[in-house]
Amino acid sequence: MKHYSRGCQLVGPCCQKTFWCRFCHDEASDHAIDRHAVKEVKCAECGLVQPVGPACIGQECGNAFGKYFCSICNFFDDNISGEPFHCDGCGICRKGGRENFFHCDTCGCCYSNALRDQHRCIQQNMHRNCPVCLEDLFTSTTVCKILRCGHAIHSTCLHSMLRSRTQLLRCPICMVSIGDPSRHWTLIDEEVAQVPMPEEYRDMKVVVLCNDCSATGETPFHVLGLKCPNKDCGSYNTRRL
Repeated sequence: MKHYSRGCQLVGPCCQKTFWCRFCHDEASDHAIDRHAVKEVKCAECGLVQPVGPACIGQECGNAFGKYFCSICNFFDDNISGEPFHCDGCGICRKGGRENFFHCDTCGCCYSNALRDQHRCIQQNMHRNCPVCLEDLFTSTTVCKILRCGHAIHSTCLHSMLRSRTQLLRCPICMVSIGDPSRHWTLIDEEVAQVPMPEEYRDMKVVVLCNDCSATGETPFHVLGLKCPNKDCGSYNTRRL
């Protein structure tokens, strides 16, 4: 079983074919399965097709379909080490233990308790694709990371960006700097101070927009970077207007 360990297969209400899980169905089909519409399962032990339930109803079988069973979204899993739980707000089962998560109604998803007062709400934030791999974030089994701008990205995709970056790391959606780049800005300040511009450009100023604080205004022109005009920001993550 590629995605989940369980003792039954789902009977697709859309095509009447059997698959171990919704991911297996969607990978092999030209349409997506509605997990809530599943009415039947096929026992992996005796092959009996039967109504959805926690165990086989065959008289001589009784095979348990999963240590965890959710009758709301028809989810089975033998791996309970991930502490699965059903979230009414999400409408699906999550892993990680109910006590470790809260549901944000604005973002439309469950977040770790560590983000309860530490995240920026974005309407239906997780109901979109990862900006790197384009996989749906809401139903993904891959751990997601919430950036300081509020946008979500797969942790694995973020790590790939960190490993391969050739320039300042920014959110692929809004271009806000990822992490705390203040040390990077200090280094650029030092480089700018050591590399004066030629006389004809020394007093030149340009208008920029800061991707980090959204400030606009004039700033001294320099080939190494254009500093945000907002003194409380100091970012070089700007673009010329």
